[in-house]
Amino acid sequence: DAVDIRPADVRWLRQQMGLVQQEPVLFAGTIGWNISLGRPGASDEEIQAAAQQANAHTFVSELPEAFATQVGEKGIQLSGGQKQRIAIARAIVRDPPILILDEATSALDTASERVVQAALDALLATKRMSTIVIAHRLSTIRDADKIAVISGGAVVEEGPHDELLTRPNGIYASLVAHASSGSKA
Repeated sequence: DAVDIRPADVRWLRQQMGLVQQEPVLFAGTIGWNISLGRPGASDEEIQAAAQQANAHTFVSELPEAFATQVGEKGIQLSGGQKQRIAIARAIVRDPPILILDEATSALDTASERVVQAALDALLATKRMSTIVIAHRLSTIRDADKIAVISGGAVVEEGPHDELLTRPNGIYASLVAHASSGSKA
């Protein structure tokens, strides 16, 4: 929105953001507690609602201790897809104005990616927040309002998917063509 954030208070700015990383960070403790780290003081109902939105509620409810289940150090007791959904629930319970998805599905197998991507799609469709998606998989960003192609640390192209495809000799169009030819982009 063309607002210079350099003079902004860094602590305040961080409080405005939620982050879901490629490798989710979970701590030794319960599933509910790990979700509540997004917003300390969140009620059990808010934690469960966030898990529902993150497509995590079903698998958590099937565990013997549900939200009281210990995840182990670094979430060792959970699969990659389950850990990612807990991380998404943590971001949801925070309810930030800005959500950063940093390669949020890239380390997952195809089945887990579908479940996690469905949770992200549902979240983005229902919440009014600015979302920054950092991705190498073109399928992850295809529906974005604006795509920025970064090369050499600078934005070299930006626009919606359809517009970027029409640019002659465009980097994005080249990446899409390369991915469509069966190679991984």
